[in-house]
Amino acid sequence: MKLDQVIDNCLGSAVRNGIIPGAVGAVIDKKGIVAIRAQGTRSQGSGDAMTTDTVFQIASMTKPLTGVACLQAVERGLLELDQPAGEIIPQLGDLEVLDSIDESGPTLRPPNNAVTLRNLLTHTSGFTYEVWNAGIAQWLEHTGAPGVASGKWASLQQPLSFEPGQRWEYGIGIDWAGQLLEAVSGMRLGDWMRQEIFNPLGMSDTGYECNPDMQERLAAVHVLANDQWTALASEPPKNVPEFDSGGGGLFSTALDYANFIQMILCHGEFAEQRILSDETVTVMSSNNMGQVRVTPVTSLDHNLSADFEFMPGVPKSWGLTFQINEESVPGGRDMGSLSWAGLFNTHFWIDPTSGFGALLMTQTLPFMLPQVANLLNQLERAIYETATS
Repeated sequence: MKLDQVIDNCLGSAVRNGIIPGAVGAVIDKKGIVAIRAQGTRSQGSGDAMTTDTVFQIASMTKPLTGVACLQAVERGLLELDQPAGEIIPQLGDLEVLDSIDESGPTLRPPNNAVTLRNLLTHTSGFTYEVWNAGIAQWLEHTGAPGVASGKWASLQQPLSFEPGQRWEYGIGIDWAGQLLEAVSGMRLGDWMRQEIFNPLGMSDTGYECNPDMQERLAAVHVLANDQWTALASEPPKNVPEFDSGGGGLFSTALDYANFIQMILCHGEFAEQRILSDETVTVMSSNNMGQVRVTPVTSLDHNLSADFEFMPGVPKSWGLTFQINEESVPGGRDMGSLSWAGLFNTHFWIDPTSGFGALLMTQTLPFMLPQVANLLNQLERAIYETATS
């Protein structure tokens, strides 16, 4: 069976059984796309078929692109991985750690360690997301500060949840990494990405805003309620974000993101253009958090995200900025594979040992609800069974 058929069978079955309203799946190797298929609809009830050039909100799949942008700046001597971030943005030198919070308010203290770019890119800085951290959720409620979804600059002005370097916890650190890049380059993050990443990689359908052509191909976000998918109304944002979010906010397609995966598989090269050095890709594909490991994530808002852990039972570290499985997954990806996902259930992995990567692109909420997590696992096993037979 060919990979096209494998993807069709897996996604087609999921659509027919109501697991998802629609999706694009792809397999990519060092030469480009090996197989790509689309099944289902872009918007439930609209009749608009999902296509391979459908535009998705990729949310946190923005993070690896921000990581590449920051590492380009490191290569050019504009940033250093272990330089105290407060030397570039003074506010990051005046951070406080939220030790506790109750009715009387928060208890804060200065951190013992300075936050660095490496901390920010590995989620070991102490910055967290309110949907997955009770302390920061309480702090936002107590102070009335805006949350990350507001797009406001003030949403980044929050305390640390733990001592930098002490543990891994998912959060807004990569938003701050993007701000470091802006500070040393004098460019907006989106402009740097366009010039240094998107244009060289031919990612013409990727950006912080949709042009009219992209808007016509945009998939609706679907919410699962009472076992039924409902498409959310697609409306222009009420407020333009005040900054380009390094942690989320990009629109893209499977075709575009496949080029990014191909570049990583080719150790920084694409179409005879050098995006990153071979040495930099080796570093970003390696554990950058020492003995710290990725831990399961508990959600405070199950309409937005389920509790989740990728590859349960497999130890996981973090690169710059990818999740790395430290052991092989039975029937799936090899040890040392790179991966992550976006809030609306867009997923990717890159397996340097096997020499290919894959994408599963949907627009569904909540994040990592069990049926979509199971589909991701089924697709992975089906791909490996075919690719290795």
